[in-house]
Amino acid sequence: MRLSRGKIICGTWLAMGGMGSTLLGAGQGDAVVVVYNSAMAESKELAFYYAQCREVPSNQVFGFDLPATETMTRAEFHERLEKPLRKALERQKLVTVRSEIIRATRDKTGDAIQKIAEAKIRYLTLCYGVPVKIANDSHLNEPGTDKVRIELRRNDAAVDSELAALPLLLQNAPLAGPTYNPAYGATNTALLHPTNGIFLVARLDGPTVELARGLVDKAREAETNGLWGRAYFDLRGLTNTNYKLGDDWIRGAADLVRRLGFETVVDDRPETFSAAFPMSQIAFYAGWYDGQVSGPFARPKVEFMPGAVAYHLHSFSASVLRTADHYWVGPLLADGATATLGYVEEPYLEGTVNVASLFANLTIFGFSFGEAVYAAQKSISWQTTVVGDPLYRPFGRKHPGDHFGKRLEELHGELLARHSPLIEWSHLQVANLNLVMKFPLGEVLGYLEQEPMTRKSAVLQEKLGDIFYSQGKLADAIDAYGKALKLEMSPLQRVRVMLGRAQLLSLYTKRQQALDLYREFLKEFPDYPDLLGIYQKMLLLAQDLKLAGEVEKIQDQIARLSPQTDK
Repeated sequence: MRLSRGKIICGTWLAMGGMGSTLLGAGQGDAVVVVYNSAMAESKELAFYYAQCREVPSNQVFGFDLPATETMTRAEFHERLEKPLRKALERQKLVTVRSEIIRATRDKTGDAIQKIAEAKIRYLTLCYGVPVKIANDSHLNEPGTDKVRIELRRNDAAVDSELAALPLLLQNAPLAGPTYNPAYGATNTALLHPTNGIFLVARLDGPTVELARGLVDKAREAETNGLWGRAYFDLRGLTNTNYKLGDDWIRGAADLVRRLGFETVVDDRPETFSAAFPMSQIAFYAGWYDGQVSGPFARPKVEFMPGAVAYHLHSFSASVLRTADHYWVGPLLADGATATLGYVEEPYLEGTVNVASLFANLTIFGFSFGEAVYAAQKSISWQTTVVGDPLYRPFGRKHPGDHFGKRLEELHGELLARHSPLIEWSHLQVANLNLVMKFPLGEVLGYLEQEPMTRKSAVLQEKLGDIFYSQGKLADAIDAYGKALKLEMSPLQRVRVMLGRAQLLSLYTKRQQALDLYREFLKEFPDYPDLLGIYQKMLLLAQDLKLAGEVEKIQDQIARLSPQTDK
């Protein structure tokens, strides 16, 4: 039985039809205000490039004279960004601010507050050059601060998050500590609106203005061709501490993405992924809790796919943003991620984003990136900075009534019609969805083996090998991995397949072939981070084969690579 894409996708996701309320293309440029630093020419150039790409009207692009540093004072934020932006929004009739009376009684008229009663826009896109964070002002004394938890009695904040709360700031919302996000948990995008107390704020930013510009380019590419690739999730293996919530969020995101048909790897060991881990063709990444960029992301080459969404949970992950080698957000952008987020100061765990909710919003509900993030975090006017095109919508619906599976089915047809090589990922998704629904492995193998693309795709050949291995068919798995190695593949996929095949050859008592493959691997990847581990595997093989000369050479390499200890 050959399984059709339509049968699998529609059968799996029909129950989710109608859950989202968003159409692909809805709420685009006319719902956006772009903000740049008028003191920086590159900030202005980026702003108008983005406006052109997303068809933002020219009267919705605003420049303000801002500090060139990443940090601004509370006074600078209020006088040079918050107040001028509000005036510009009202001047262009993009928002209507009205005074309302609250707490009125028969004897008193009550207190007047200002509220955004009408709004034509929902998004604010900040451009490279706009400061990232607001420094704490210890001289700012607000009434009621003594009622705030002592560790939250600070008024530092991410510029993004403070502007997200602009509708509430008009109502004199306190600056100390976080403010509750009125749109938290929303599944209807109509609630993500300034009249409901929130702007959707994100930025095109990063270590360089060129990288910032590339964020919209990669977002549009993924909207056209789909977000494809593999998913990696790095838990800490927590079971009973106050931090278990972070693991639960990341595990939930992993379960969701696996059910959507993405090839998914979950590591629940306390340490993060090692530098030697072959993390190839990344579409999704979520993990925690290293303070500085580490593992595969600190390597010279990281394989992010166009549109990739990456998130590392750490309290200061965006403490410095315009850097390629400190903390996390800057390095992830430099590595090639399209959308990410982080924290400029300590948010505490409950003040961070629920990444499971974020990924569900982005995929199943078809939210834009901006909508997905703000519906997934409990607090605004706090520490979150969101980096990427807020309009980025890789899974949005094209027509009313479309559901997640329908969108994927249509995209499959488009890729076929264009003869796009990305079709291999769509076939992989079909196979994985079959596996999720517990179809017999034989039928999944039949689908892959009968598909002509499999003969030309290292991605699909590797999947064949994985399935054969899961069945204990080592000879078939070795053969499939061998065929994959003869096809075009990314460098890190090649690392994974070569090492996997060598290990299986060892298990299948093909020791000489395994040793030869390790030798080939060392020639191709002399800078592999775990050369010691490779030589240790080779030593066992050479000893079994009684290759005395080879054993001596390998032992010399092991001695050279082994950590030196003082006697």
